[in-house]
Amino acid sequence: MRKPSSGMWCAAIVFSCSLALCQSKPRARDLGVPFDGVPGPLNAITDVKGVEVGHTTLISGDGPLKVGVGPVRTGVTAVFPRGKSSTDAVFAGYFSLNGNGEMTGTNWVEDSGFLDGPVMITNTHSVGVVRDAVIAWRIKRAPPDEEGYSWSLPVVAETADDDLNDMNGFHVKPEHVFHALDSAHGGAVEEGNVGSGTGMECNEFKGGIGTASRVLDAKFGGYTVGVLVQCNYGWRSQLLIAGVPVGREISEHPVRDDDIGSIIVVVATDAPLIPTQLRRVAKRVTMGLGRLGSFSGDGSGDLFMAFSTANPGAWGTKGSHQLTMLPNQSLNPLFLATVQATEEAVVNAMVAAETMTGQGGHTVFAMPHDQLREVLKKYNRLVK
Repeated sequence: MRKPSSGMWCAAIVFSCSLALCQSKPRARDLGVPFDGVPGPLNAITDVKGVEVGHTTLISGDGPLKVGVGPVRTGVTAVFPRGKSSTDAVFAGYFSLNGNGEMTGTNWVEDSGFLDGPVMITNTHSVGVVRDAVIAWRIKRAPPDEEGYSWSLPVVAETADDDLNDMNGFHVKPEHVFHALDSAHGGAVEEGNVGSGTGMECNEFKGGIGTASRVLDAKFGGYTVGVLVQCNYGWRSQLLIAGVPVGREISEHPVRDDDIGSIIVVVATDAPLIPTQLRRVAKRVTMGLGRLGSFSGDGSGDLFMAFSTANPGAWGTKGSHQLTMLPNQSLNPLFLATVQATEEAVVNAMVAAETMTGQGGHTVFAMPHDQLREVLKKYNRLVK
């Protein structure tokens, strides 16, 4: 989202886009960044059938920080494994690479092996309101269980947007959460300065939401792996793209002096995996971030959730359930796909994001596309 030429920000923006509009922005591949692996049709987490993503983007105010007033640069993002109309939980696995962050509901994911409901993402100080609003939304839409009991432990993750946003002003309200949930859709996914990624920074460039996918060869089952990231982490000097030291080559406008911030990563697949295997998949996110130069600094919260949309109906209270699963010896292609899609999703987030000025006139500059191409060309890595 670019600042209007008048210097005034609109009061609030609730953002969604059509397929055509989402695809109008260049992505990393459009700029000639080389990546390994075969992407799905949309190169997005929604290439995994059933997955839906919704955003609410909040932008208002300008000038000095006034807590409770603004400026506001924040939002909410929702990721539904089986779409917003489903109440069927999915097998899931969680991994914390570095715990300087929060993702609620993970104790039960780890114990039960199920993710029940959406994965929500927001800013650090809005986790509570998002959690409570998800419970209210689910109670309103779904009847109590057979025993008349309504119960939920929502998964809500965060990264801090206080460099640009009035994070202590608590501007995310229940109605913003409801909009992200209600507007979730399949198809193209909005990237960059949208939803919970609105006020985020990545490797000292403007960051936010990014996504990518990989489709396995038919001999490996033809399964799809999709990744969505909220990137708000990283040290410019360490940034690698396609193996090239882009961060050292594009060193203007630094905003940090260390690897601080956080990153949330959601991995979806249609491969039939059980929770222990999905935890192993979630761990492979670390390798994708490593390709980008991350060393997961002490001040970074690096939290990852992986789920499988296979085995519908496994969530239930009675009877036995027939399950399918891949043998562990067949997981390597899925591990590799996760690494590749994570790497590309982060770069897509930086490519899609646009320069933003927030509280106190603080400005975080977008990655300059022309310079990125020049650097890749210098190292013989530009593919077009």
